[in-house]
Amino acid sequence: MDTTFLKGLRMLQALSLSDRPRGVTELARELGLTKSNSHRLLKTMVHAGYAQNNSETGKYSATLRVWELGSHVLSQVDVKSAASAYLQPLADRTGESVHLSLLVEHAVVYIDKIDSAQPVRAYSQIGKGAPAHCVATGKALLAFQSEDMIACVSGKLKAQTSRTITDAEEFKREMARVRQLGYAINRGEWRDGVCGLAAPIRDASRQVVAAIGISGPESRMKSTFMREQAPVVIQTADLISKALGYPGEALVYRKTA
Repeated sequence: MDTTFLKGLRMLQALSLSDRPRGVTELARELGLTKSNSHRLLKTMVHAGYAQNNSETGKYSATLRVWELGSHVLSQVDVKSAASAYLQPLADRTGESVHLSLLVEHAVVYIDKIDSAQPVRAYSQIGKGAPAHCVATGKALLAFQSEDMIACVSGKLKAQTSRTITDAEEFKREMARVRQLGYAINRGEWRDGVCGLAAPIRDASRQVVAAIGISGPESRMKSTFMREQAPVVIQTADLISKALGYPGEALVYRKTA
C-alpha cells in the first residue's frame, strides 16, 4: 500500500472540506502527520495544481481544479438526476431552502439545492459540506449506516454550537430516533439560529444513499412547522427513492418526536 499517496488524499480531502485556508501545523495535527511531511505533501499539491498557498499568511486552500473533478463526478451521480424534478416542488410547498446531500466519510456534501425565495434564508454552496453529526441531512444518512460507523462517529463528536450533541450515548439515541421516525432534525446544531429537517433516500438495493432536507431560520422552523413538514419531506424522499428503483413500501411518518 502506498502510504504517501493515501496521506496526500487525506490532505486533499481536509483542504476541500474546509471552509477556510489552513496552516501547516493545524493540518499536521488534524491528520496525525509531522509538520515536515505535511509541508512536502502541500508543496506537491501546489505543484500539481490542486492547492494554492497564500504568500502573506502561509496558509493553504484547495483550488478550483478539485471542483472541476467533483463536478464531473456529480454529473454522473444518478441520485442528482433522479431528484432534480422534486427539489423545486419541495421548496414551493415548504417555503424553505432545499438540500440534496451525500455522505463522504463523516461529512455531508451538498450536490444540489434550491434556495428559499424568502429574504432571510439558510446559506450553503453546492460542493461544500458540513459535519454529518450536526446537520439534518447528515443525521438522516448516518442513522442508517453500520453500527461500527455510528460508533466511530459517536466517539468523535465536535461541538459547533451550544446545541451540538457531543455525548456519544445521546447521539446513539438520536440515531435510533431518526430510524424510528423516518426523519432527522437539526435544532441549531451546526449554525446558531439555523434549523433543518431531512429524510433518507434509498436506491434499488434498499441502501440509504442520499438525503433530502429543508433548512431555514429558527424563527420559522418551529416545532409545529417541523411536525407539519415532516410528512412532506418524507414523501419527497420516497418519490426520489422510487425514481432510483427502490422496491420497498413508502416510508411511514410517525408523529411522536
